[in-house]
Amino acid sequence: MPSLARLLIGLGLLLVLAGLVIYLLGRIGIPLGHLPGDFAWRRKNVAFYFPLGTSILLSILLTLVLYLLSRFHK
Repeated sequence: MPSLARLLIGLGLLLVLAGLVIYLLGRIGIPLGHLPGDFAWRRKNVAFYFPLGTSILLSILLTLVLYLLSRFHK
């Protein structure tokens, strides 16, 4: 059980850090979710939003971070 507690605390800290980064990026003028390549359609009673550009950017960043972590962990 202590390992589960450590995992949950680590994930909580990671979520807080991710929220802080997203908040700070929005404050300096890089709003995630409103990048070029994010699609938004609005009609009378329907709204559809697909953040393709943001998803690609986050995928590249996470791939780079996980690669660097695995490289230094050995």
